[in-house]
Order: sequence, then C-alpha cells, then structure tokens
Amino acid sequence: MKKMTSKLHWQVAFAILVSVVIATLFRMFDVFATPFGEWMCEFADFLGKMFMRLLSMIIVPLVSTSVVCGCINLGGNKKILSVGSKTIAFYILTGIIAVGLSLIFINVVKPGQVDTQTAKAILGSIEKMPQLQTQNIGVYDTILKFFPPNIMSAATDNTQLLGLIFFAIIMGIFINTLPEKYATMQRDFWESTNALFMKITDFIMKFLPIGVFGLTMPVFVRAGTQTIGPVLLFFVTVVGALMFHMFITMSVILKCSSIPVIKHIKTMMPLILTGFSTSSSVASLPVTMDCVKKAGVSNDIAGFTIPLGATVNMNGTALYECMAVIFISQICVSAGICAEISLTTQVMVIALALMTSVGVAGIPSASLVAIALIMGVVGIPVEAIGIIWITDRLLDMMRTSTNIYGDACATVWIAQTSQGTNKPYSTQIENK
Repeated sequence: MKKMTSKLHWQVAFAILVSVVIATLFRMFDVFATPFGEWMCEFADFLGKMFMRLLSMIIVPLVSTSVVCGCINLGGNKKILSVGSKTIAFYILTGIIAVGLSLIFINVVKPGQVDTQTAKAILGSIEKMPQLQTQNIGVYDTILKFFPPNIMSAATDNTQLLGLIFFAIIMGIFINTLPEKYATMQRDFWESTNALFMKITDFIMKFLPIGVFGLTMPVFVRAGTQTIGPVLLFFVTVVGALMFHMFITMSVILKCSSIPVIKHIKTMMPLILTGFSTSSSVASLPVTMDCVKKAGVSNDIAGFTIPLGATVNMNGTALYECMAVIFISQICVSAGICAEISLTTQVMVIALALMTSVGVAGIPSASLVAIALIMGVVGIPVEAIGIIWITDRLLDMMRTSTNIYGDACATVWIAQTSQGTNKPYSTQIENK
C-alpha cells in the first residue's frame, strides 16, 4: 500500500510537471492560439471531465457504505464504552475546532478574492461553465436537508447527499440493535459491499495522474501566470491553518491535561514524517502505534483509539475541504458566476466537511471526492475544482500528518485521563 501510494504521488507530480511544461511552451510559442493548441486543450478537458465523472459515479455508494460501516463498528461493546466515549468526544471537539479555524483563516485572508479578469483566467474555460447561482439556505432549510422525502431520489442526486449520510448513520446505529444473528448478517453485507466499492475507488484513483493533467493543463495554458498568486496564497493559508491546529490547538489541549508538550512533539516526530511521506493514515498505523507506546500508552488504549482514529479522525482533511470549497466559491464570485455564500451556507459546508471526511476516509485523495460532493450541494461548478489540484499533492501530505498527529494526541490524552497513576511519559520507553 505504501509503495503504491508513493508511486501514485510521483505520477501525479509528473503529470503536473508535464502540464506546466506544455503550458509554458504553448504560451512561449503562441501555440495555444492555434488549432492544434485548441485541440490539445479540448482533449485535456475531456480527460479531466471523464475523471470527474468517474469520481461522481462512485460518490453515493462509497459514502453511504462507509458511513454505515463506521457506525456499526462504533457500537455495542460495554467494555470500551468509557474509552470510546472519550475518544469520540475528543475527535468531535477537535474536528469542530479545526473547521472553525478554517472559516476564520479563509474569510480573513480571502485568497480567492481577486479581480474579475484574473478570476476568469484562473477558471480557464469560464465561458463553458453553467451560470449557476449559489442558493443561500436558511437554518430551517438546512435542517430539512437531513430528512430527504425520498431516500431513493436522494441517492440519485448529489445535491441531496446530506440526507443520504444522515440516513446511513441511522441505519448503522439501528443495525447494532438487531438480534445478533441479523446484526452479523447486516455487518457482513455492509462491510463486504464497502470493500467492493473501495476496490472500485482504488481502480479509479489509478487514473488520478491523467485526471490531474486533464484538469490542470488547460488552466495553465489559458490563464498563464495569473493563477500563481491566488493559488499560492491559498496554499500558504491552508498550511498556516494546519500548522496552527497541529501545534497550537493540540498543544493547548495537552497542556491543560498536564502532558509535556515539547516531549510529546519530539516523541511523535517519526509519525509526523511518516504521514507526510506516505500521505496515508492507514499506511502510517504501525509507526503511530509504536510512537504512542513509547510515550507510555497501554496496549489496550492504543489498540482501540489509533485504528479508530485512522478511519474517523480526519481533522486536517475536514479543515482542508472547508477551505478549498470556500476558496473556489470566492474565485467563482470574483468571476461573476456565483453569489457570495452566506454564513448559514458556510455552516452547512462545515457540517458536510466533518461528515464526508469520515465517510470517505481511508482512500487515496479522499478529499477530492468530498470536495466535489460539497461543491455540488452548494451549487458551485464542479469543473472549478481543477484550480486546487496544483497544490493538492503537498497539502495532502500535510493534512495526513495533521490527521495522524491528532490520533496520537487523542490517544495520549485518553491515556492521561484513564490510566490512573500510570500516566504517559511518566513510564516513557526511550528510543533504543
């Protein structure tokens, strides 16, 4: 898995490099204005749109089965009730803080607030995009979206996925209340179905480099260097928010529980670097387990919280999804194809980011699926997602480090409040 993920990253990096080189040559020699240049852009557009359709095709089955399986695996065992409740509480609290930070950073910096000409250049094929208007949804309308009148209709409409996710949560909860015979049958069915869609998703993600090329090359060719400033500012803004959450928010929580912050960061540095290099919470599991055990966390706590966190604790992913959607909406507003989204709609983006970060967790570039989903819900042209692919690889690595560092912080905090006198770092195992 690690080798395959690393190979994919190099392929995507190469695809971006090729798109930059082609775009530079096209603009240097004015090829983009020739029939051949137009054909190349149209063909690249076709590849990008084809990949986006493949992603859209798998959204509903993947998200619904993932959420059902997640809820099934959370319930039932009384022996883990105490640790489980603390774990979920920590993940929910830090997740809310993370998306709250994302709103503050993206609305204060406003990296997508540019002049109309630059915004249209960034979007590239702006004249081919539908003139969609973002609907500002009220509080009651937002609540009603959790209750679709027809679940089958919701399953065929990406704009109603909020209700589908809620329905999947309800299913997962009530499956745990069935008699053991039926609960086991349901569990086996949903887990096998989810495994099937994960396999399909893995297959689709093999075409990620082609999709990246198709989505980025036309943008580079048509926009030139005008895209660099806003996208670079977006990159810096996301990195700043991730670092703040990772080293300020988490440090405050740990310090309030009398956990030595500096020693903790030093002990967890191997998992931070591993997460950055693999870009996979699951692939980093062995290193994460080793680091928290060296901090003095017992096997029973680490064995529960770390695997759970690798699948449901996606603070960095939720933060990034929220910032990406609002950044793209700012670009679309600047280009004049969307109305500015209201605070209520931004709150809905937060809710969707939190839920989808869990619903599509564990797959490569899961945030791309989730961002496309959220954009569809709030009425932003999905094709505009291409403007963030330029920075997605590096940000994917950084948010993975944030995710697994959050898993480790949760584990150490829970051990601090659950292990009695045997506190973390009081029995720390030194690196040999």
